[in-house]
Amino acid sequence: MLNVFITGASSGIGAALARAYAARGATVGLVARSRDRLEELADSLNGGLKRHFVLPADVTNREEIFAAAREFECRSGGTTLVIANAGISHGVKTEFEEDLDMLEAVYRINVFAMAYTFHPFIEPMKARGYGQLVGMGSVAGIRGLPGSEAYCASKSAVITYCESLRIELQKYGILVSTICPGFVRTPLTAENPYKMPFLMEPDDFAREAVKAITERTTYRVIPWQMGVLAKIMRLIPNSLFDRILANRKQKPRVTAPKS
Repeated sequence: MLNVFITGASSGIGAALARAYAARGATVGLVARSRDRLEELADSLNGGLKRHFVLPADVTNREEIFAAAREFECRSGGTTLVIANAGISHGVKTEFEEDLDMLEAVYRINVFAMAYTFHPFIEPMKARGYGQLVGMGSVAGIRGLPGSEAYCASKSAVITYCESLRIELQKYGILVSTICPGFVRTPLTAENPYKMPFLMEPDDFAREAVKAITERTTYRVIPWQMGVLAKIMRLIPNSLFDRILANRKQKPRVTAPKS
């Protein structure tokens, strides 16, 4: 039985992944802050609220995400797949002091919350000798883009973190996969003021992601065209890369709310 725990499940890629796995007969644990949106999604899935679990939690709060993980682990009979998908993207510039709070907020959600999400599942998966952890990276983590200092750096951290975790956990039968989306039509990309080549719809992305995860791929850029572009970006000398990106439009800055 496939039991899938998904964070950031209330919209965008997370909701699309939930639909894709539910259609395959999986039991899905839906994690996000909004109970109402999760219940609406669960009710629309194959099997409805009787089969799937609504687990409201703030992924940056360790106790909340740990509690959600324990509940799903217990009620599902054992988690086979965890997808740490929750993330945010806003323009950040280090020169502005007020942007430093947003930089921290991006790291808390994109990086630290991923570790919080994976942590409670590792021991049960080690005991069973199998399981899969999936971290949602981004093509933006491959090279830095102007005005996206927090997002690019956080996704670069995700890619490296998942690689480190993969090597550590493979001896226990636990696979760690990194999925790097290109541009997907979600609330995160809605405010982008620049061209987005190979833009995908969430359900199309989810179909490709599920295929890669099922094949136990350790690293995949989706769509494949962005994978080719990403390799080219990595090979371009800094001087040329800097000239190409010098006048690129930038994602709007957003000041993080004070806690």
